[in-house]
Amino acid sequence: MAENAEKKTVKPIPMDKLWEEGTKDERGVSEPALTVDVDGFEGPLDLLLHLARTQKVDLARISVLALAEQYIAFIEKVREMRLELAADYLVMAAWLAYLKSRLLIPKKSEDEGPSGEEMAAILQFRLKRLEAMRDAASRLVNRNRLGRDVFARGMPEPIVVSKQSAFSASLYDLLTAYAGQRQRRAITNVRIAKRGVWSLKQARDILVRMIGDFADWTALDHFLIRYMTSREERATAVASSFAASLELVREGALEIRQQEPFAPIYMRKGKQTPASLFENAHD
Repeated sequence: MAENAEKKTVKPIPMDKLWEEGTKDERGVSEPALTVDVDGFEGPLDLLLHLARTQKVDLARISVLALAEQYIAFIEKVREMRLELAADYLVMAAWLAYLKSRLLIPKKSEDEGPSGEEMAAILQFRLKRLEAMRDAASRLVNRNRLGRDVFARGMPEPIVVSKQSAFSASLYDLLTAYAGQRQRRAITNVRIAKRGVWSLKQARDILVRMIGDFADWTALDHFLIRYMTSREERATAVASSFAASLELVREGALEIRQQEPFAPIYMRKGKQTPASLFENAHD
């Protein structure tokens, strides 16, 4: 048995150094740790709680008074540096003292409260939760920060929107659209032709020249046919000639009659035609 013990003997590693290596953050910067020296243990308080949780240290042999004095001295040293670190160690020391008190008090009935083993399990759970929170906080603090470790681009890139059109149409739709496009592009010139208009003076002169031929009742259209070159001039020729004939009737140079509405207009030479009428016509 002694030979086996000698073969398994290895060089001891100081607990302080082993535990401090595990407390370094991701950037290699270690924070001050509370190192306690009480009966039966010497090392960081975190390690003491870990060993107490795994039942590798007898808490009954640890002096709570010495632990409190060392904690107060540590608080005086680090409270100006990191107050939250001192608060963490305060929780650890308080739970360690409470756990020891539960172990020292004789066991009573189970109805009065949790036992020392149950309190150790509760402490283990809380330590795990505290360790997880500290690990998450350390990861957040050590991440790259915008403006310190990484920098944004000076000119942001605009968002490029790419549009693709898809058409769905039948042959009839294509033909209709093509016909409408051609129709819109077609140039249509509308030219209104100037129509010839008989003036009242022109119609009067023609009637004066024809008065000598009106020996008997004769239709007005019969004499105007020779002067109308197109059918479009018929309306203006009849209207102007009728107005001129009314003036000649007033002067006594012409007589007109009409059997019924819209019937042909007949005319003949008046019985009292003035001689000056023909002189003005020849001029």
